[in-house]
Amino acid sequence: MTTTALPPESAYRGGVTIDHWTPEDDEFWASTGQSVARRNLTWSIFSEHLGFSVWLLWSVSAALLPKAGFTFTVSQLFLLVAIPNLVGALIRLPYTFAVPKFGGRNWTIVSALALLVPTLLFAWAVQHPETPYWVFCLIAATAGLGGGNFASSMANINFFYPTKKKGMALGLNAAGGNLGVAVIQFFLPIVVGGAGVFGLVKASDGGFHLERAGYLYAVLAVVAAVAAWLFMNNLSGAKSSPREQMLVLKYKHTWVMSFLYIGTFGSFIGYSAAMPLLIKLNFWNQPLPTIPGIGINFAYYAFLGALVGSIARPFGGWLADKYGGARVTLWTFVAMIAGTLGVIYTLTLLTAVPKPPAGAPAPDPATFQYGDAVVTAVNANSEIFPFFLAACLFVFAASGIGNGSTYRMIPLILANEAKRNASHGDLGPAMVKATRESSAVIGIAGAIGALGGFMIPMTFGAPWIEDPVSAVKVAFGVFTGFYVVCLATTWFVYVRTVSFAGRAPSLAGANI
Repeated sequence: MTTTALPPESAYRGGVTIDHWTPEDDEFWASTGQSVARRNLTWSIFSEHLGFSVWLLWSVSAALLPKAGFTFTVSQLFLLVAIPNLVGALIRLPYTFAVPKFGGRNWTIVSALALLVPTLLFAWAVQHPETPYWVFCLIAATAGLGGGNFASSMANINFFYPTKKKGMALGLNAAGGNLGVAVIQFFLPIVVGGAGVFGLVKASDGGFHLERAGYLYAVLAVVAAVAAWLFMNNLSGAKSSPREQMLVLKYKHTWVMSFLYIGTFGSFIGYSAAMPLLIKLNFWNQPLPTIPGIGINFAYYAFLGALVGSIARPFGGWLADKYGGARVTLWTFVAMIAGTLGVIYTLTLLTAVPKPPAGAPAPDPATFQYGDAVVTAVNANSEIFPFFLAACLFVFAASGIGNGSTYRMIPLILANEAKRNASHGDLGPAMVKATRESSAVIGIAGAIGALGGFMIPMTFGAPWIEDPVSAVKVAFGVFTGFYVVCLATTWFVYVRTVSFAGRAPSLAGANI
């Protein structure tokens, strides 16, 4: 019996294109593939992490713009938060198709350097309070480039790992990226001279400098590009044309999984983007930036949601590997329904904070004092905040687990379809095709799911909404109803064991 000789070790070092890549071969995986895949995963996570941070740069900086001298309304701030998410969702499709077209390493370099555009434009704009709002909207749109990194990174890493390892690998890759949201929300207030870390870090005496965040991430983007050039690889076997990948749009499961991913990842990214403004809107009172505010400072807590959701994501992949992604996803939506109902309940307990009468002159910072009714209402709401935060973190944890479980389902669904439709002699090529197609489906689902990052902030504070506080309560009610639909869809398509006349059987037997 003869064995195929492996290429020399130099053929697998960083910075080269790998021609022989067979991760499903246990011997190859143990001797060579695992270490190479891990190296590419590490630097993919770093680049994707930066992409997420830049993508959500406006989620926290929008809430700080009034302190920097900008006089935008609540609705205008929510729109600045939402715009990058819309662009990021739309750009994920071309980013997904770019990996098999140009190579994972090559595209990681390009996508990392592209982050120089939103970071440097941000640094310029925040130093000029006279910058028109529409210019801010255009600059915020360029931050969507960071959102595309996730799709290309996930599509790339999917090629490196064997089927039995994809759940944890994709979960770690996504979690490392998702953590970029928590990192930017945690560190940006501190980096720019504000307060943070649950109040342990006080505002700097040296002033407030939002531009520092832009410059910092511009430097890190260059580091990511250089690291990808030196340490990552292209896989020649991962090549395919966008036309070949677009064939997955004909598959029913592409659309079903994309819909479910709106419920999981769309919730994670949407709530992450809106969390700073949600806390500021409901639990903070500050008539003018020059007047000390009272209540809950969003900078102390807003990052916790993204942190919990990010940590939970690989756990979702692990649970999916162990118990099946469909079952885990089903219970994820049960948990999200319970969590959003908890959020709604806490919001109903809030006391309305008295507002100054319409047309009243702006208060004088030198003599201003909060009225007793305002202080009483803000203090009462501050006592409700721990329960609101706990309910939100429960939703974030559930969405993170769901992110991991849904992405674990996609390669298994495509592999199951390949095994079912291929003849015995054609199984090998069919499985290779299934891997390529699962990367395409992952990208498409990621793009459609990311639309939740636009829809959720807009539901809270679109320009046509007159009362954002009331709109938040209604929005969470709508989200709860959507999760019920996602729950029913998951059960019917992937978990159901009961047959219905004239209805196609579910994939429950395949243990997706």
